[in-house]
Order: sequence, then structure tokens, then C-alpha cells
Amino acid sequence: MNITPATPSDLEALLSFREEAADWLRGIGSDQWSRPYPADRLLSTIEAGEVFMLRDGESTAGTITLTLEAEQGLWTDGELNEPSFFINKLTVARQYAGQNLGGRLLDWAGDRAYRAHAKWIRLDAWTTNKALQCYYVRQGFRHVRTVLEGTAVNGGPRVSGWLAQRAARPARHGFDDATRAPLPVSVGG
Repeated sequence: MNITPATPSDLEALLSFREEAADWLRGIGSDQWSRPYPADRLLSTIEAGEVFMLRDGESTAGTITLTLEAEQGLWTDGELNEPSFFINKLTVARQYAGQNLGGRLLDWAGDRAYRAHAKWIRLDAWTTNKALQCYYVRQGFRHVRTVLEGTAVNGGPRVSGWLAQRAARPARHGFDDATRAPLPVSVGG
């Protein structure tokens, strides 16, 4: 399997991929991702080079967004002054579930952040999805706090405010990395 940057031609596949994940989440009783994600916002992250695809031949096995931009209102000024990457929209196709691809994508993200001289990889998870929160803790993330105030990026009240972080570190993720080397980050992104 290899990791490549997403391209604008991946937009429809990524939107469908997210809907597949939302359907699965509904099936297990979660309201996570129940609101559609704005296509224009996703396209802008693709064009910024922040969306990565895990490909298994012609199939998409997973995706992860890795950005220097924190969602507004979640992290303190002090935290934002620490060089960090922020993980969003980590998704693994249901046909690839149970193979630890999500954990390996997190390791890839931590390794990429480390190579860019970041201190942390950080994320915000759905506040009501306890299973997801436990998953991230098992992946070595430490819960920082939960933020409930504010508005979600796709409208409505904030629903993804369970904040966690782990140190950026080198990792053997086992993927062929077809991305460019990351540029060094500076304090505050």
C-alpha cells in the first residue's frame, strides 16, 4: 500500500468515502459525521496538499488529513505556539477494517510531523463517541480536555471537541510513502 497526496479528482471519492463511514457510524448508534462535510472546504484542503490517500492498487483503503491549521477555539494560545500537526478525517474503508490501517496512518502522521520538526500530533474527536476516544488513547494519545463551546466547521454546535495529543516521533508504518518530504514547521505552525 502507498500513501499519495489527494488530488482534486479524488473529491467525489472522498465525499463518498465519508458517507460510507457516516452510514457505518449510524449503524453502531453514533451521530458522528451525520451532517455532510462541505465539498468546497474539502477541496481547499486537497488543493493545500493536506489530504492524503492510502491506496491499495486502484482501491482507496484509507485517508487522513494532516494540517498545520487548528480548528478555531479548540487549542490555547500556548498550545498553538508549539509546533504541531493536526489530524482530521482519519477514515479507513470498511473492507479494510481490522488491519490496523488507522493506527499505521497515525504512525505515518507522527513520523511526518517528526521529520518536519513538530513537537505534537493533535486531534479533536467526536465528544459522544467514547469508543473512538478509547481508540485514540490505545494509539498513545493523551486526552488534553473537552471543549463544548463554539460552532462546528460544517454548521451547528461543536460536536468534535475531545482534544488529544501525542508526541511526534519516528515510526515504521510499513507504507510506501509517495509524498514529498514535509517542510520544517515553525512555532505556531
